[in-house]
Amino acid sequence: MVHPLGCGAVTAAPSPRCERVVELSADELRARLPEAVRVYVTAMGYPHWATQQRIPIWSAHMSRAGWRCVAAFNERDELSGIGYGYSGATGQWWHEQVRRGMLERMPQQRAHEWLDDYFELTELHVHPDTQGQGLGESILRRLLASAPGKNVLLSTPEGPTRAWRLYRRVGFVDVLRDYRFSGDPRPFAVLGRTLPLDT
Repeated sequence: MVHPLGCGAVTAAPSPRCERVVELSADELRARLPEAVRVYVTAMGYPHWATQQRIPIWSAHMSRAGWRCVAAFNERDELSGIGYGYSGATGQWWHEQVRRGMLERMPQQRAHEWLDDYFELTELHVHPDTQGQGLGESILRRLLASAPGKNVLLSTPEGPTRAWRLYRRVGFVDVLRDYRFSGDPRPFAVLGRTLPLDT
């Protein structure tokens, strides 16, 4: 069940509960960018120094066509979760990597069907203290509710995780499996589905 304010179901937890899930403008995210990237770093288990490395990348993404961001805040007005994406396009690093993989494994027409008009779900992260309460799904649904494009695509590391269960529950299907992006030895899956989401 979704909380009336857009948060996931509230459960007893020592951390502050989610108060609101809202869309952020680029200026609003920019004002809280270090905090937002820290949620990402913590959720992914990356070293603290990765925060400074990712801030310029997130900042550059804000200028892309179709960019949208949704964030969750707790009762202390701290970020509990963050998600954003934008319209995928030729020349973008992720687009070119995924296009290469698709053309290696599927007919060109099928690759075009996925890539001609899609929203790239670039980041979706919930702080570990507030995971397991439905917050990720609330952010995802809010983010994709008005996302441009006929499809949505994302990449996620292979393995059984909460993220995988969420994406399956919302109807994402396999596009590429056990795919290696340049510069990262880990296997990833590229998942996708049509838009809009079912209500």
